[in-house]
Amino acid sequence: MKTYMIPLIPGPVSVPVRFREAYMTDFGSSDLEKDFYDLLKENQGLLKKILNTENSVTIQSGEAMLVLWGALKSTVKPKDRVLTLSNGLFGHGLGEMAGSLGAEVRYLEAADGSFIDESILKRELDSFRPDVVTAVHCETPSGLLNPIGEIAPMIKESGALFCVDFVASAGGAEVKVDEWGIDLGLLGSQKCLSLLPDLSVLTMSEKAWIAAEKVNYAGYDAVLPWRNAEEKMEMPCTHNWHANAAMNLSLRSLLEEGLENSFRRHRDVAEYCRSRITAMGLELYAKDIKLASPTVTAVKIPSGWTWEELDGSLRERGMGAGGSYGHLAGKVFRIGHMGSQANIELVKKGMDVLEKVLNK
Repeated sequence: MKTYMIPLIPGPVSVPVRFREAYMTDFGSSDLEKDFYDLLKENQGLLKKILNTENSVTIQSGEAMLVLWGALKSTVKPKDRVLTLSNGLFGHGLGEMAGSLGAEVRYLEAADGSFIDESILKRELDSFRPDVVTAVHCETPSGLLNPIGEIAPMIKESGALFCVDFVASAGGAEVKVDEWGIDLGLLGSQKCLSLLPDLSVLTMSEKAWIAAEKVNYAGYDAVLPWRNAEEKMEMPCTHNWHANAAMNLSLRSLLEEGLENSFRRHRDVAEYCRSRITAMGLELYAKDIKLASPTVTAVKIPSGWTWEELDGSLRERGMGAGGSYGHLAGKVFRIGHMGSQANIELVKKGMDVLEKVLNK
């Protein structure tokens, strides 16, 4: 297995040594010891600050797909109407997940590199009257940061449950769970938090808990058993103390840097990356630069290259980048500048390698 001196994969990102050291420490039983529950509650409080919420926060053992499935299975009933806002693979995927649960799903798809027109969204909310609206804040396969805050008021007015995936944005871009009326907020550890893909975070509004009680889903990924589990000191399963210790270091580091400083760092690195990309004559996937994410840049693969050829040439020179998925597979490649990789010197090295490869 080859590793890379210039890691610019759009997640899982490079994990700093100081976070990795938490995995080398021997802890006790997360089922039985008060110290673990104190740590878990501290992490929940830190996440509330980062996500701007007073809603419940649960931290579960497992990659972010765990809470994506758990949130939908716990709140969506057969024949519920689900409006899925999509301009990428993960946005569309939320609708497919809801559909597999028996929901009536209507997809509102944006054109490539764009977001949904607000007037069209308003019309669909009025005509379809969804029980649930799903959206993705940062679509990593297409490098887009969607304007969740701008569409939030009309979704709140509709009365629908609002489910938002901010796996690849929180920590690197502003997320306002309460102000945006997000009922189900989804986060993973392996993006801007710079951790291994072993913890997932779910924010739940009171409206979401009421929906979960009505559905009463029972399964490994069910959310109901997690409600107030830290207060009762009763976990639904053995929790990952090592990962929570690493998360504590990450969250503290982020808040010590300051959220605004972190957002600025991500923006500055993204702007530098894109200036170098366009100077090389390459084309960004985002049609509107305002939609370009501060955590990942998606670039159209240049004429005369396949992704396999470009990827191989970059890796030969020590740089790891990412391809894309779905209909963008083989058409777009991505630079991940999130979390520990939102580093100007690292991205400069990566852009130097890319330029040499294209000019060889």
